[in-house]
Amino acid sequence: MKPFIELPYCSDLVQYNRRKTIEVKIGDTPLGASNPIRIQSMTTVDTMDTLGSIEESIRMIDAGCEYIRITAPSIKEAENLGLIKKGLLERGYTTPLVADIHFTPNAAEVAARLIEKVRVNPGNYADKKKFDIIEYNDFQYQDEIERIRKKFTPLVKICKEYGTAMRIGTNHGSLSDRILSRYGDTPFGMVESALEFLRICEDLNYYNVVLSMKSSNPKVMVQAYRLLVARLDEEKMKPYPLHLGVTEAGEGEDGRVKSAMGIGTLLEDGLGDTVRVSLTENPEFEAPVARKIIDRYVNYQSKFDIEKPISTYHFLPYEYKKRISVETNVFGGDQLPKVIADFSKNPLHSTSQLKSIGHHYLSATDKWTTTDTSADLIYIGSHLPEIELHSNIGVWCDFYIFDTLSQQRPCLPVLTLEDIDKYENQKVIKISAKEIDANALQKLSQHKNLLLFVTVDQSLNYKNLRHICFLLQQKNIRFPIVFGLEYEGVDMEQFQINASTDIGGLFIDGFGDGICLSAGITEEAIKTSNSLAFTVLQAARVRMSKTEYISCPSCGRTLFDLQETTAMIRKRTDHLKGVKIGIMGCIVNGPGEMADADYGYVGSGVGKITLYKGQEVVKRSVPSEKAVDELIGIIKLGGDWIEPGIALG
Repeated sequence: MKPFIELPYCSDLVQYNRRKTIEVKIGDTPLGASNPIRIQSMTTVDTMDTLGSIEESIRMIDAGCEYIRITAPSIKEAENLGLIKKGLLERGYTTPLVADIHFTPNAAEVAARLIEKVRVNPGNYADKKKFDIIEYNDFQYQDEIERIRKKFTPLVKICKEYGTAMRIGTNHGSLSDRILSRYGDTPFGMVESALEFLRICEDLNYYNVVLSMKSSNPKVMVQAYRLLVARLDEEKMKPYPLHLGVTEAGEGEDGRVKSAMGIGTLLEDGLGDTVRVSLTENPEFEAPVARKIIDRYVNYQSKFDIEKPISTYHFLPYEYKKRISVETNVFGGDQLPKVIADFSKNPLHSTSQLKSIGHHYLSATDKWTTTDTSADLIYIGSHLPEIELHSNIGVWCDFYIFDTLSQQRPCLPVLTLEDIDKYENQKVIKISAKEIDANALQKLSQHKNLLLFVTVDQSLNYKNLRHICFLLQQKNIRFPIVFGLEYEGVDMEQFQINASTDIGGLFIDGFGDGICLSAGITEEAIKTSNSLAFTVLQAARVRMSKTEYISCPSCGRTLFDLQETTAMIRKRTDHLKGVKIGIMGCIVNGPGEMADADYGYVGSGVGKITLYKGQEVVKRSVPSEKAVDELIGIIKLGGDWIEPGIALG
């Protein structure tokens, strides 16, 4: 087998082309091939609550869901899926149902006879996770595969007999001990976990299969899906449809950004046939978010002219490697990407304006305070500030006012490509993405000490920007790049989704040294843009500036109020920069799904919580009313607690 980093996964790295797949029959709503990208979600009520499940399903369908997934943790829940389906049909709803299976093959076999689709997790369908490291020789490993075959084959045969579809859904956090022992906690291990089951399906001539590679980390998720497609091609398997989702994405801005970044980046690559946005919110709120993500690819046409194809791409789609750039000012090299606030259309006349980007002036002490999400720099355009700016914030200004401002404080001039020769020292070149052609590249390559400020309007997208990065690589132009993206006339949620895809995908791929987002000139718009910039960088795992919450969407297995608990934990811990806290409703989504978390809060029984440090249990059966305090105690013992407050600048 050739090295997996060389395998193809996408028909075109710079133009949009949707991947051609086989069609999978799922009731009267087929998936893949030329069918639209489908939307789905998962119920949150107890599966044994038949009426509640029916009514919640109807709310989800009315909100836009085309498939409804329902947990079936045991045979009794699997049997009740038939009653839920019957009740929906009686009310005129024919939307296909999907049984969500973990640990219980017998429940899957029951469900496959009753409803349109079953989802199995190869990490726990035939294995019990004990977090053991076991060394297998090739013969022992093959014996394990044969054990899986015996356990999985009955379900495949039932699905063939009843015309039931199946999703083989790998989750990053629930890889089996066997997979982890041989392949590690990697995208390659995720893919192999699914392929072991898929090979059994193909041996039995069963092809009504959908695949997924979900993770709470958008970077891992994107890499795993790309590798999956490449491996399918390498093994000459059928091009199966893909179910896309970022698992345990969370709530609010965080949940939307992580979901859009992972899902949107793959859709840009032409991958994906059905989408589930996993939010710690009511399930009917998920479908509209998914719709906003996929609507960008309905009748999609690139608005970027590609002069000629690039023959060589310095790009690793299955692992992260930052683009090599020279260190210029506070950008490039190994430095963290920076956030720039755009005040070029909103002249600074009051210190209160800077509150929107996290810079607070305390008149009583004549000092400025900052936080971990305070903008690093501001771009003021051609307007001289009417206030004195403190030293902790960098300033860019247009070249026409540079001489005046530079006498007052350090700053960098911003020039156009046309004016590039008017200043010899370190400078910022502001250039529209549409202006970067062969002539522009030639001119840039003749200079040093440049920082590129590439501005983009919303008519361009991630693949267009990635093409620009490839062009710069081809010419060996290694100046740091700051992407300035403007989104005018879109609502808040669409702004979050578009920016997360367009710029988030670039950072996942290792491109970019800074980000400047603009949603308008009001203080609220500037505040929103600043917050979103930091959230995008954190979701791409290139700059951690706040607490990370890995919280699952509720489902019928959930043992406490996830939304209320998440809000309570967030209120107490949202000042812990870079700490990752998993909040899981049940043991299924417990130590496995929050594998990336530093600390975990997992429902283990009614009113009972199990607390983790990493993947190690610290306390079991903690009463829920005491669990948040106990969690904070564990964080303190782990050395990650700091008292709330604002760092002085």
